[in-house]
Parts: sequence; structure tokens; C-alpha cells
Amino acid sequence: MSNKIKTILILGSLTALGPFSIDMYLPGFSGIAKDLNTSVAKVAMTLSSYFIGISIGQLLYGPLLDRYGRKTPLFVGLTVYIFASLGCIFVKDIDTFIVLRFIQAVGSCAAAVTSITMVRDLFPVKDIPKVFSMLMLVVGLSPMLAPTVGGYVTAGFGWQSVFFILMLLGIIILTAAQLGLPNSYIPDESISLKPKPIILNFKSVLKEPQFYTYAFTGAISFSGLFTYVAASPILFMHIYEVDAKTYGWIFAFMSVSFIGASQLNAVLLRKFSSEQMVRTALITQSLVSILFLIAAFNSLLGLYETIALLFLFLGCLGISNPNTAGLTLAPFTKNTGSASALMGAIQLGLGAIASFAVSTFVTDSILPMAMIIATTTITALLVLQIGKRTIKVKD
Repeated sequence: MSNKIKTILILGSLTALGPFSIDMYLPGFSGIAKDLNTSVAKVAMTLSSYFIGISIGQLLYGPLLDRYGRKTPLFVGLTVYIFASLGCIFVKDIDTFIVLRFIQAVGSCAAAVTSITMVRDLFPVKDIPKVFSMLMLVVGLSPMLAPTVGGYVTAGFGWQSVFFILMLLGIIILTAAQLGLPNSYIPDESISLKPKPIILNFKSVLKEPQFYTYAFTGAISFSGLFTYVAASPILFMHIYEVDAKTYGWIFAFMSVSFIGASQLNAVLLRKFSSEQMVRTALITQSLVSILFLIAAFNSLLGLYETIALLFLFLGCLGISNPNTAGLTLAPFTKNTGSASALMGAIQLGLGAIASFAVSTFVTDSILPMAMIIATTTITALLVLQIGKRTIKVKD
């Protein structure tokens, strides 16, 4: 195995830890609600707290990665993740579970920020979208495997066993990262960890037109994925009344669209620019989301129609996401950790808002989900159209 492939696999596993932590326990929502004497909607708040934790944690690790290098903050974050996962195994009430999921998220986002930052460290700008597409191949396995495995594990051993598996994954990934990744960055002791310089640093990143245009375009668009993930247990298991195992297989099938499109993206980049790919994907995604909304409004959606339209929707995200990420980070050689962290915080912060909206409004109807997806997609396209007038694209 070449060093490049080994590095991408490890970086992919770091990036996949978050999705695994989100997707694997979804089939257990009903069981968690029963065991903790609460509602499925309240259990969905553990998803929102995870998104909030991971968005706040992004801002924490950005300056740490630039100050202390990549591996030390990663070690600390994954250690926090491992112990929080252990706590989730023994949780007895929903409020404690919500808090532990927040702590677990703060730990796990060290992996996500480090992975994205090291892509910028190790690969030339022109290759970044292709590398992100390769990472999507690894990351894409998580929504394919996690809910399916989670469904069987939950059915056979209880939902607590899911968090035991996540704890083991954390240990394995921590070991692989410490032993297998190069030291890609020399720590910069001139970077202050005091609040004012950190805020000024983030402010300087935000002033870059290419950053804010593609960071917000990508984040608003990608919040559609968080909407889907948060709504899917309610949508498929409550509204369409499929069992946990069937839900896991549906979720895995849907992820084929996202992962397949991300690999198609790597091929299409040989002929088209990243900017062209983002615009085309968003226009197509907007059309699909509008069709989805119209069908939902007129009660035309059964299980198979819903799967088909969401399959197309996720495919568009598989095209746009690697390109918006690459274009967002392209202007930075210094402060890459802060730029990666801020990009992730924006994406996951909007994801937290979307998942909270789902837990509040999506109960017995698909219509609120369709409205959220259409609104975020069209807004992302508008942000792109307005923002790109201020930048010169650096492909």
C-alpha cells in the first residue's frame, strides 16, 4: 500500500468517525425512548446536542492545531470521545444522555478538523477536491454500514452496545492516526490562544470572499443532509412504519447515491472546474427539492417515491460538497487549521439548527422536512450567485 493511499484511508477514518457516531445509533431511537422513559422527539435532541457540540468544538480545535501541531490536539480530542462513549453505555436518563452526546461531539470533531486541515497540508490546491472526493469514498461507507450494523446490533444486543463499538472505533482510529500519519505541520508558538487574537484570526479568515462564499454555500446546502439524517428515523420508522433492520438497509441504499456521486465528481473534475460543478449540482438539487416539496404538499409521496427523490437529492450533495470544501480552503496556506475549523463550525452549526427544526416540526408529516430541504437548497444557490461576483475563483 502506498503512503498516499494509507494517509487518505487514515484521514478518511478520522472524517468518518463523526458520521458513524451520528448514524449508528439511529435505529435504536425507539428503544432508547422506551428505556429512558421519554419520546422519540426528545431522543432526537441528542442528535441536535451532538451537532451543537461538534460545531463549537470546531472553533476550539482550529487554533490548537495551528499552535501545537496536528497530533497532540487530535490525541486529546479522541481521548475525550472515547470516555464520553463509555459514559453513554451506562446512561440512565435522557438529560444526561444529551449532555454526554455533546461531550462526545466535542471530542470527535478533533478528528474531523485534523483530517481536513491535513489535506490542505499534504496536497496541492488543485488536487484538494479530488482528495476530498476520495475521502468521501471512505466517509460514504459510514452511512452505508453504520445504520445497517446499528440496526442488527441494536436488535441483537441493545442500543447500549452501539456505544461500546463506537468506543472501540475511537481507540483504533486514535492508534492508527498516531502511528500512521506524518507530522505535516510545525507548531507555531506565535499563535496566541487568548480570546482576542483568536477572534481576530477568525475574522481575517471570514474577510476572504472566496472563503465566505463557498463556506456558506456549502454549509447551507449541506444542512439538507442533516435534515434528512435527523428526520429519517421519524420518516421511515414512524410515518412509513418500517422496522429497524429495514430502516438500516434503506439508509444504506440512500448513501450509495452520495458516495457514488462523490466518486463521479473526481472523474468529472478532469473536464470541468470545481465552480462549474458546484453551480450545476445546486441547480439540479434545487429542482429536485422543489419537486419533492410539491409532491409532499399534494400528498403524492409513498415510501418508494420518497426514497427515489431523496436518492437524487443526496447525489447532488455528493457532487457539490467536495468542491465547496476545496474552494473554501484554497486561499489559505497559513491559518489552515482556523479556516478548516471555521468552515466546519459554520456547516455543523447550520446542521444543528436544521436537526433542531426537524425534532420540533417533523412528527407525523413529511411536509416540514420537504419545506426545510427546499428552503436551504434554494438559499444556498442564491448565496453562490451573489457571492461569486466578489471573488476570482482559484481553481
